[in-house]
Amino acid sequence: MSIVEVKVPQLSESVAEATMLTWKKKAGEAVAVDEILIEIETDKVVLEVPAPSAGVLAEIVQPDGATVVADQLIAKIDTEGKASAAAPAAAAPAAAAPAPAAAASATGGSKSDVAMPAAAKLLADNNLKTGDVAGTGKDGRVTKGDVLGAVASGAKPAAAAIPAPVAKPALPQVASPVGSSDLGERPEQRVPMSRLRARIAERLIQSQSTNAILTTFNEVNMAPVMELRKRFQDSFTKEHGVKLGFMSFFVKAAVHALKKYPVINASVDGNDILYHGYFDIGIAVGSPRGLVVPILRNADQMSFADIEKKIAEYGKKAQDGKLGIEEMTGGTFSISNGGTFGSMLSTPIINPPQSAILGVHATKDRAVVENGQIVIRPMNYLAMSYDHRIIDGREAVLGLVAMKEALEDPSRLLFDI
Repeated sequence: MSIVEVKVPQLSESVAEATMLTWKKKAGEAVAVDEILIEIETDKVVLEVPAPSAGVLAEIVQPDGATVVADQLIAKIDTEGKASAAAPAAAAPAAAAPAPAAAASATGGSKSDVAMPAAAKLLADNNLKTGDVAGTGKDGRVTKGDVLGAVASGAKPAAAAIPAPVAKPALPQVASPVGSSDLGERPEQRVPMSRLRARIAERLIQSQSTNAILTTFNEVNMAPVMELRKRFQDSFTKEHGVKLGFMSFFVKAAVHALKKYPVINASVDGNDILYHGYFDIGIAVGSPRGLVVPILRNADQMSFADIEKKIAEYGKKAQDGKLGIEEMTGGTFSISNGGTFGSMLSTPIINPPQSAILGVHATKDRAVVENGQIVIRPMNYLAMSYDHRIIDGREAVLGLVAMKEALEDPSRLLFDI
């Protein structure tokens, strides 16, 4: 027997521990080199743990949900072992992996009716039975690859193999108190916070308790940006392979204002004000795990195309849980776009240790007054929250006005005026 240890990967200096999510393999199952065994969640990112060697997962040392630290042993792989069908079968759902005898008696067949544990789950997920898939494993057993191949080729379940649908409540059923039948069913479900959600909560409380937060508002006529975007959309997409969105304009307008009023780009460090000579803009992105804020490094040096490509890349990574710690570390100013969800107005919370954040909202046609006449314009309400400890109202208001002017006359961005 030759044992290879599987350990927790290195975490960043600011991350002390992590939480094990769900093992993708069971003890006794074969694993391929670099196959993902489990994901580990920190308060910033989710890290994938690949198999360092091919073999059999001999032992799972740390179970699902365990708290671990960097370089801690979590599993062992036997590089010379052979996969055992019996060990993981006991842990598989009863409906997903029928016992060999039961499977044979159900069809009057042989060992070819038996599915490997990993394959059994796939069969159940696709409403297939072992008899629907030809097995290529030992003694004709159905393997995971057999099921994947059958599904890809469009295999259909036999009519008898489709179970009657069973309604399952999303929340556990909770009995109503005696004498309270008029209240109806009142189910509850207690779910522990993920590390990321707990970290978000901690940082938001920190922001509100340490910053003197004030918010200033303004409105911007988005017609010039919309016209420019419509005019160059096709050629921009053809040239750069990405669509011209609104966020690149907001990023450019923000950088334009930060250059004029550097204190908005600064941060508090003890009793000092730390002025940054660079512009790292955080873009708030929603993900299945919660809010994340990846950083556009040196945004002042990025073109519109560079910004759009990077935002698209970050959005995809956020959805897939692939954002790295280094991609979310730092930042001198942030932008939160609640308008993508239909928000009309909000007061964004500063992302420490930054001192300001821009909130962007939905653009809607509204009645406004121009030259004494009521006209319809596509308007967007901007909100900038700032730390009043170092940013006075004058700089905050003028900074937001500078963003408004840049958006209402995008040519200002070309000439930096």
